[in-house]
Amino acid sequence: MNEERLMEFLGRFVSDVGATITAGGVVIGDRLGLYQALAGRPQLPDELAGRTGTAPRYVEEWLRGQAAGGYVEYDAETGRYFLTEEQAYALTDPDGPVLGGFQLALGALKAEPQITEAFRTGKGLGWHEHDGDVFAGCERFFRFGYAHSLVGEWLPALDGVEGALRSGIRVADVGCGHGASTTIMAQAFPASAFVGWDCHGASVGEARRRAEALGLAGRAEFRVGTGQTFDGGPYDLVTTFDALHDMGDPLGAARRVREQLSDDGTWMIVEPAAGASLSENLNPVGRAYYGFSAFLCVPNALSQEGGYALGAQAGEEPVRRLAAEAGFGRFRRVAQTPFNIVYEARPGGVTV
Repeated sequence: MNEERLMEFLGRFVSDVGATITAGGVVIGDRLGLYQALAGRPQLPDELAGRTGTAPRYVEEWLRGQAAGGYVEYDAETGRYFLTEEQAYALTDPDGPVLGGFQLALGALKAEPQITEAFRTGKGLGWHEHDGDVFAGCERFFRFGYAHSLVGEWLPALDGVEGALRSGIRVADVGCGHGASTTIMAQAFPASAFVGWDCHGASVGEARRRAEALGLAGRAEFRVGTGQTFDGGPYDLVTTFDALHDMGDPLGAARRVREQLSDDGTWMIVEPAAGASLSENLNPVGRAYYGFSAFLCVPNALSQEGGYALGAQAGEEPVRRLAAEAGFGRFRRVAQTPFNIVYEARPGGVTV
């Protein structure tokens, strides 16, 4: 045994177990408004507790752990804690990926007993069977990327779609969850009509409430339906945001998209960023996605009919094959971020 390598591994273990328990601390800080109250001025634990109506001794221990993990700064001379500008930006935005990511992770881990049993039996665990933090955290985690890239970068990268949206077309957003992607598009393109579809009834209900609060009830509606059963076409644009790889029958969904799409329409496929091989995914982003995939994506797919379990790191080639088998003649990658890849599939042409 190489003792140096052993100590290196043990160091990684200590870091990871600290990060795991810190996830709970981040969620607590979010829910109690501790980060919001700390932003802008250094404070003693008693001061922060007073501003947030929390117990000083708990807040003191929370601050110590947050400082040890680099989420909060500590001034040893004054005994006060504070947030840097960068920390405040990441930890006080309720729609940012940091807070949502931790909420999603903790929500997913609550299903550990069921997932452990699924490892033994090979059975699935449906999306609807997870804790509510999974649904809320998932939307918060992905909303940031959609809000920053969808209207300004991704849609303009599609051939002729942005102009059509401004003129007025019909759009189906399949696997819409709480409706973040749908409402972002509906707000940006008031001449177009949007229908969000999701198999999870509670998420559809939440999407309806949010659309109404945004004044979009007349232009963005939400219905319960799967990727294989949604209807109401022909649509000029169909979108799937981080949803195709979760389906047990993604080929059936791709064929359904083709059936519901106009002959000159576009299927916009947004999937998690992934390389073409396992080796290319052995990095921090791949690690996070593989972890979420084992708890959420693969179990959900295995809970459905179809025989697929692509997982969150499937990469481009499986998506290209699905599009080709479903009858799409044109397929290309049009955009990429550290967390997502965007593909365009269109009917016609030579199948690729």
